[in-house]
Amino acid sequence: MPKGAPARVLEMVEREWGQGLIRSWNAEGWFDKPRSLGDRLAPLIGAGSGEVVVCDSTSINIFKVVVAALRLRPGKRLILSDQDSFPTDLYMIEGAMSFFEDYESRLVDMSSASGLKLALSDDVAVVVLSHVDYRTGLLHDMESITAQVHAAGALMIWDLAHSAGALPVQLEACGADFAVGCTYKYLNGGPGAPAFVYAAKKHHERAIQPLSGWHGHANPFGFETRYEPAQGISRFICSTPPLLSYAGLEAGLDAWDGVDLQHIREKSMRMTSLFIDLVRERCSVWPVEISSPENSQLRGSQVSLRHPNSYAVMQRLIERNVVGDFRAPDLMRFGFTPLYLKYTDVWDAVEVLRETLADGSWQGSRYSQRALVT
Repeated sequence: MPKGAPARVLEMVEREWGQGLIRSWNAEGWFDKPRSLGDRLAPLIGAGSGEVVVCDSTSINIFKVVVAALRLRPGKRLILSDQDSFPTDLYMIEGAMSFFEDYESRLVDMSSASGLKLALSDDVAVVVLSHVDYRTGLLHDMESITAQVHAAGALMIWDLAHSAGALPVQLEACGADFAVGCTYKYLNGGPGAPAFVYAAKKHHERAIQPLSGWHGHANPFGFETRYEPAQGISRFICSTPPLLSYAGLEAGLDAWDGVDLQHIREKSMRMTSLFIDLVRERCSVWPVEISSPENSQLRGSQVSLRHPNSYAVMQRLIERNVVGDFRAPDLMRFGFTPLYLKYTDVWDAVEVLRETLADGSWQGSRYSQRALVT
């Protein structure tokens, strides 16, 4: 949690809401938060002013951009995505396809260098990929993949949930068509933090997203009976922004003022490499396998380890304040946030992992009982 978050949320609750009431929609810029925060976030993902809005959830935003992209490619009936994509991406693609007749979704093995190349054809309308694989941390080459997709006549959608705030992203320079992402992870927006949508300016006039809510209307307070999409990126807004969540995100974005993302990336690669080296040095006598790319250039800001009892081991680590998470079937996932983690944290985390494996304390029955959220 950013240090400024409690005070910022309290300010909104006590002054803007408690005293300002509906006046704050204008006086405090509540109504424009999706756009103003979008412009603040844009430099962190290589986007320009007026290309990003902060709104809704990642799942909802995937649905919006997939439908908008399909409408921009009439006659093409195939959607490609990674077989290892985060499930919500696949679920929302499936839902979006139900509104179109005779469309097909095909999953690609992106761990293979030729996987996407073999799957692309003239019938592909849209490709949806995660910039960083949520399980292994594999980092995809945004520029070359986007160029490959465009060469096939398709549009490119990127999910930045595991890269925004962890490494430099260059959406404009890479020619991406659309992107979505969350602000909960490396951007520290807090639980329930709003997500974001990026749409390249070249698509603003023709892209029509399906959730035609009043906040995306050209004249929302004209209260007209027919929908007319707003100009520019505002047409990707749907409904009333969750203001208290926006307050937490504002504090998270404050921490990024003046930060050089290249420095963040360099520290990230050093920290994750140190973690891998220490695990190999200290924990190799136990059945621990490194599942993230060894080459730091091909890795996001996380390292995943495999162990036959990953869930139980991770619960014991969390109890000892090394807070990672578990991803089925057998991954322990460790995220490295270079903005505020220290190298000593890396050393300490591996030492706690070594002690936990050595003393077998993870074998207690309470550690193997699966909670709802893993």
